Amino acid sequence: MRKRARVIYNPSSGREALKKDMIDILGVFEQAGYETSAFATTPAPNSARDEAERVSREGFDLVVAAGGDGTINEVVNGIAGLKKRPKMAIIPAGTTNDYARALRIPREDPLAAAKVVLKNQTIKMDIGLAGKKYFVNIAGGGRLTELTYEVPSNLKTLFGYLAYLVKGAELLPRIRPFKVDLKYDGEEYDGEASMFFLALTNSVGGFEQIVPDASLNDGKFTMIIVKTSNLAEILRLLTLVLNGGKHINDPRIIYRKVHKVEAKPKGDSKIMINLDGEYGGDAPMTFVNLKQHIETYANLDDIPDAAVETETPEILEAERKFLAGVQELPESEESKK
Repeated sequence: MRKRARVIYNPSSGREALKKDMIDILGVFEQAGYETSAFATTPAPNSARDEAERVSREGFDLVVAAGGDGTINEVVNGIAGLKKRPKMAIIPAGTTNDYARALRIPREDPLAAAKVVLKNQTIKMDIGLAGKKYFVNIAGGGRLTELTYEVPSNLKTLFGYLAYLVKGAELLPRIRPFKVDLKYDGEEYDGEASMFFLALTNSVGGFEQIVPDASLNDGKFTMIIVKTSNLAEILRLLTLVLNGGKHINDPRIIYRKVHKVEAKPKGDSKIMINLDGEYGGDAPMTFVNLKQHIETYANLDDIPDAAVETETPEILEAERKFLAGVQELPESEESKK
């Protein structure tokens, strides 16, 4: 039986470039061996999520998320909770395209992005679970993390990344600290912060040096807690980020690799949670990393080796047993001399 693929695309993403290339995009996936069809998302809530879940339950082998990070998030939420999950592919057509950036998928040419499937290279990607919702790139709390869903969608389409920069400049002076209790892998931070976020890739808001040592499939979030709310100090931290990721050892932040995080507001603080650029509810909230949960097409040739854990759990377990067996071997007479 021939494999089936469904391209779920946002017709308003990327200055509406996807519609122009859709026939050629479908042809690429046909060339890759998939009987391919397309679905244009609608303004109805969860349009992409519901379609992704529907075709996954019908046994489709591949779901292609074509649009911005929000479309990708919806598609993941449609398939992540299923026991049998299809593969994913990404065709970026949004504003920042963080997920595509991390997977080294062309971001300016939808047809070139589709052709990544022809290389037949995949990676089993970590995703995050926040309460009952999934995310693929970032979860965060704090005033600046609200930036992405405060920019109207029509401005994103018209002005792209410039819209985010303008809104970011507007929000910076309004950053205020909040009191939070964060428990993570046996540690705890109980105090003031201006923001915190959990990253799954190296690309956050278009900046690739915020998480310079990110791994895409190691079962860990990179957690950053920004303790200062002083505007000058935050600008200084941004300078360190741009200067090769030198912020990670700065005393004004906490930088950790963690599997699970519990976030609770303290006092009268309200913490709105951002999941992949969209409002995801308010804290308290628990975040868990789901290791290697979704197999995704990627341009592996261009992804740094350090960002990919190549050993499977089975290989790691075999190595552990081998080393344990070696340690149990009796010493030779030669080694005792």
